[in-house]
Amino acid sequence: MTAYIVRRILWGIATLVIVCALTFLLFRVLPSANPAVLRAGRNPNPHAIANIEKVLGLNRPLTVQFWDYMKDVVLHFNLGYSFYSDEAVRTLIGERLPATLSLAVGAALLWIVGGLGVGIISGLRPGSWLDRSAMGTALVLVSAPEFWLGLVVLLLFAKDIGVVRIFPGAGSYVGLTSNPWNWFTSMLLPWFVLAAGSAAIFARLMRGGLIEAMGEDYIRTARAKGLRERKVVRQGVRSAINPITTLLALEVSALIGGAVLVETVFNIPGIGRLAYNAIVEGDFAVVQGAVLVAALFVVVANILVDIGYAYLDPRVRYS
Repeated sequence: MTAYIVRRILWGIATLVIVCALTFLLFRVLPSANPAVLRAGRNPNPHAIANIEKVLGLNRPLTVQFWDYMKDVVLHFNLGYSFYSDEAVRTLIGERLPATLSLAVGAALLWIVGGLGVGIISGLRPGSWLDRSAMGTALVLVSAPEFWLGLVVLLLFAKDIGVVRIFPGAGSYVGLTSNPWNWFTSMLLPWFVLAAGSAAIFARLMRGGLIEAMGEDYIRTARAKGLRERKVVRQGVRSAINPITTLLALEVSALIGGAVLVETVFNIPGIGRLAYNAIVEGDFAVVQGAVLVAALFVVVANILVDIGYAYLDPRVRYS
């Protein structure tokens, strides 16, 4: 098992290096993404661009630039500086990381608990009115884009513009350390919007897997031997949940992509909104830093899910 974990970590590190190389080349090769041109402002003259390239070290070979960039990222986590505010990208991301983590962790817990719970209930009572209602709702949520669903829930439930004014609306985010209760209430609608689609997918997959597992021979044998129904259901859930575990890593990518839209709709000062504003303004240093941080989260999530799946199914480590 140790060798498998080490191998997965090494592959994760290699993936991050590849992402760094691709983003570095993308923002160096494209003429419109030249940091010297962007820092020089509108209608820059070639002499000013040449001076800025010399100061930033952009006149050196790409291999030397990439090596220095990797040293800064690995040793100091230095992601460069914003082309507009000249503030360190690491500082900009660090200030907005708590908001994004609050959104992502809360949504993940909601979709895992809610999705699996609904899937188990539907799988144990297939064809019932509860099953049909849950799966019908899941189908609607899967089909609803985050930005559209966010606008709908704001129009329905936001205190400032909603029909039924219950929850805080857009721009009401409060830090956890400032006021825990206001933080919790301000995140309820964003959590629901970000988790809805993934929870619906989890519910449908869990339902199908559980229905199939409960029809297996070992389940009938366990019941014939007089095993309690609670333990029988537990065995069925454990068999059905194994394939769903591999989907967690893929959903992390969808979570990060959805966070950009949700943070924009609800005006949450997170990394997603920072990246969106940087794309609009052409601040590619901030975009590059946000991409690297997002890639780090995805790689770490994949490693943790693979290790967890290896514990559930020992055959994985030999593949």
